[in-house]
Amino acid sequence: MPGMKVYTTEEKELIMEPSMKWAGNPNITIAAKAFGLRATVQVVDLQVFACPRITLKPLVPSFPCFAKILVSLMEKPHVDFGLKVLGADAMSIPGLYRVVQELIKDQVANMYLWPKTLEVPIMDPAKAMKRPVGILNVKVLKAMKLKKKDLMGASDPYVKLKLTEDKLPSKKTTVKHKNLNPEWNEEFNIVVKDPQSQALEINVYDWEQVGKHDKMGLNVLPLKELAPEEPKVVTLDLLKNMDPNDVQNEKSRGQIVLELMYKPFTDDEMPNQSEETNEVQKAPDGTPDGGGLLVVIVHEAQDVEGKHHTNPQVRLLFRGEERRTKPVKKNRDPRWEEEFQFMLEEPPTNDRIHVEVVSTSSRMGLLHPKEALGYVDISLSDVVSNKRINERYHLIDSKNGRVQIEMQWRTSS
Repeated sequence: MPGMKVYTTEEKELIMEPSMKWAGNPNITIAAKAFGLRATVQVVDLQVFACPRITLKPLVPSFPCFAKILVSLMEKPHVDFGLKVLGADAMSIPGLYRVVQELIKDQVANMYLWPKTLEVPIMDPAKAMKRPVGILNVKVLKAMKLKKKDLMGASDPYVKLKLTEDKLPSKKTTVKHKNLNPEWNEEFNIVVKDPQSQALEINVYDWEQVGKHDKMGLNVLPLKELAPEEPKVVTLDLLKNMDPNDVQNEKSRGQIVLELMYKPFTDDEMPNQSEETNEVQKAPDGTPDGGGLLVVIVHEAQDVEGKHHTNPQVRLLFRGEERRTKPVKKNRDPRWEEEFQFMLEEPPTNDRIHVEVVSTSSRMGLLHPKEALGYVDISLSDVVSNKRINERYHLIDSKNGRVQIEMQWRTSS
């Protein structure tokens, strides 16, 4: 294998084009019988010259890191060999050598010459990426017999909702001031990725104007207990924690009433991850009319370096909301592959998103525990008009740093 081309793209794929040359004397012998005659055929001096394109895609965050292999030939292959029949070289017959060569080239090219491909599936990319499979509609109806938390004999309750294994921030109800039997009737839509393993976490807090908000109770509802497309009203006891052996859970903390319905995506709505296309998925049901879902995928960064430490993470700031990736320790070329979603009432045509790479250190006594490694402000007008962009951006206040950000604007139409 004398050389190889490797292509760098902004997509989740790895493309290689090795130049392959192989020669050997395999000494393959075949006994053939035809028309009552028996002969020994021997293949000798086999040589193969080919330039395949091998694509690993899509790249996924679980072993073996890609979902399928695609193989194509960039040009017709050259196959050379000797064919001995009854001890004589049949390829020496005038005209036969060229006919056999062209026949082999044409037959192989008809099957695998680019853009035709041989596809070898390795794993289900939808399972590897854990893409959305449905929507959980939650209506927080009311709570009953909550316990007093304030000195004045009342509480100011509100509810936070979140799915396990979900990086998105919690959904929150409004605060009901001085009320131990509050009624909300507030509705939320939450994206579901695995209804068999995920559960809805319900936390009730007492709002405080100053200081930490006190937790009044919690409970967890596994999504597998919900029948698809069937509304269900549940009344849950509020607990101290989810330890079944904790005697503190025997104390009454009140109850909360929810109405829930899990709606799986139909085949038309389901993202088709077996095909790696640039098509943008539609926004899920419940998206505001005229609005949409802004999806931001933080892929990776290159050449980011701090003066005192380099543990990079990305901080996104959009319309007052902050999202962060996980930090990658001691790495100048970190890869995150983390996705963030913003549900919007209208297209962010005139908005910008602030992307900042920062480094933090937990070492005691460090004079500079936080460092800025560079930032960029990205206009979202191109995302709205093109539906999708995937670019590398040079970081301001960084010598050579770059960050790769993919953004999609998904609407229901």
